[in-house]
Amino acid sequence: MNVTRPPSDGDGLVVGLAQIAPAWLDRAASIDRVVATVAEAGASGCQLVAFGEAFVPGYPWWVERMGGAAFDDPIQKALFGRYAEQAVDIERGDLATVCDAARRAACTVVLGVIERPADRGGHSLYCSMVTIDANGVVTNVHRKLQPTHEERLVWSPGDGHGLRVQRVGPFTLGGLNCWENWMPLPRAALHGLGENLHVALWPGSVRNTADLTRVLAREGRSYVLSVSSVFHADDVPDSITELASLRTGPPEWYADGGSCIASPDGNWLVEPRGEWRGLIVATLDHRLVREERQNFDPAGHYSRPDVTRLIVDRRRQSTVTTRDTAE
Repeated sequence: MNVTRPPSDGDGLVVGLAQIAPAWLDRAASIDRVVATVAEAGASGCQLVAFGEAFVPGYPWWVERMGGAAFDDPIQKALFGRYAEQAVDIERGDLATVCDAARRAACTVVLGVIERPADRGGHSLYCSMVTIDANGVVTNVHRKLQPTHEERLVWSPGDGHGLRVQRVGPFTLGGLNCWENWMPLPRAALHGLGENLHVALWPGSVRNTADLTRVLAREGRSYVLSVSSVFHADDVPDSITELASLRTGPPEWYADGGSCIASPDGNWLVEPRGEWRGLIVATLDHRLVREERQNFDPAGHYSRPDVTRLIVDRRRQSTVTTRDTAE
């Protein structure tokens, strides 16, 4: 699906929204899908392509539907163990092929992963948004600040280290995971850093993106890309016997998509797409950001830092601080 809008000279950015399904609970195969889609996006002229929340190795759909709160349950422990085994270790080089694909396509990649970081002991899982620039360099890893509801049974709370922005073409890019986008203070942090292109990653649901995307765009006077995966009962792998109950009965769609783009005036550039798979390609025009900031700029002329200010702690959290030499 392609949406074009001729931008002013030097103001355009071509973006891609990958509304596809992961190879569920298979890190390597899911990464292969990412690499192929980045190549497709590059061939379509995209300068940025984004994937849904937790795309590698997938969202934990079983927790809500298979008694995830049962304590010390052998099935839940087995599924968590598999999830952890298939999670992403960035330092180990698990995303190296994605970095190579981004460099070859000259395309910035925003990718949702389940991260198992060594700096938090190497066993707990974090819902992370990874940004890879067009040179193939991992430039930011934002760990979701607060997992939502049943997600807390498998994901750990993140920290503020990834509340950062970066330049992509004429835009300043930032982003948040899923219901973080409802949190006013993280949004304000990104506003204050100059964000004017916001990427909101979702596991996949029109009901999540249809209302909030336009609100975020109007509030920030920014483009907002809501990017969702799709996941159907047919996508549940036959090889994992513990998940057999997810392949039958309602719902057929665990994630029906809903990817969309709102313009800085709050109007749709791309309306939410449900029960559809593919790459959405659209052109953004930075001129509209400048025009909409004329009457409202949340961190600029329409702010009052003498009255209200936000403090952001961007230190990586850890339970250990080591000193190996005498002071």
